[in-house]
Amino acid sequence: MNSDIENYKAKRRDYVLAKYIIKALKKQGGIATKTDIEDYIRLNCDEIPEGYVDWIRKSKKSGKEYSPFKFDFNFSIKYLEILKMIKRDYKKLILTDLGSNIDYEHYNFLKDFNKIDKDFESKRKQKVNDEIEEDKNNTDDKEEQVFDDWKDELNKKLINFSPKKFEDFARRLVREMGVDIDDKIGISITNDGGLDGFGYITSDEFRTARVAIQAKRWKDTVQAPEIDKFRGAMDKFNAEFGIFITTSDFSKGAIETSRIGTRVITLINGKRIAELVAKYQIGVKPVTTYIFDDFYLD
Repeated sequence: MNSDIENYKAKRRDYVLAKYIIKALKKQGGIATKTDIEDYIRLNCDEIPEGYVDWIRKSKKSGKEYSPFKFDFNFSIKYLEILKMIKRDYKKLILTDLGSNIDYEHYNFLKDFNKIDKDFESKRKQKVNDEIEEDKNNTDDKEEQVFDDWKDELNKKLINFSPKKFEDFARRLVREMGVDIDDKIGISITNDGGLDGFGYITSDEFRTARVAIQAKRWKDTVQAPEIDKFRGAMDKFNAEFGIFITTSDFSKGAIETSRIGTRVITLINGKRIAELVAKYQIGVKPVTTYIFDDFYLD
């Protein structure tokens, strides 16, 4: 484990994220999903160690895995709601007039967060238990958890694919995204360090571009050198666009490297894979379920 992450986890962190939640919402025009905000924090927050957003920890009591970042992230959102700086609209967060007008670079979020704790007349540890119980009655959070559970299960299945099956999956995915796969090129150069697929995409009636595809069935975060290697493979085949797919995630350096130059590389991480699999129903079928709201609770 990264020692910076291990040392960081003992500190109070929710107030640190508050500033970046506000910044992300402002950048998105005042409304964004939690995923959009997480992506912004992953790339732009220098106050948390790299990799913390995606770090998974195992509980010593239950043995279950959980995300310390999401724990802090959800607390920060709740506190900002209490402060009336943001509000919810189904699965999106909206910046209020108060939130839009604060000087987030100098605002003392820690002071306000501590005051909220005192107002609740409990220590933070007890508050954690109260908030966890409250979350059980939150329909939006339940729906998000259902999707997270399904997404995690999908990721485990993809990691267990053979290299050939995963590359076939990646080609099918980009085909659904509108890429016409060139099977001859895609199959003939499949090897680590080369390309895992190649195709063409038509943006209008007469404009067609070459697309290179790289697929990594990894658990470790993809670093910037892998993006550089992929760009070199793109050069070999004169590809105008690149799509890099991984079951894990991309480091901040990898994301920045993908945006350098005239040919931007599209990055698809494990979370985005799940969204696309659901969108195009690749080997999955939607199931309707119902969750009880507060009316049915004692």
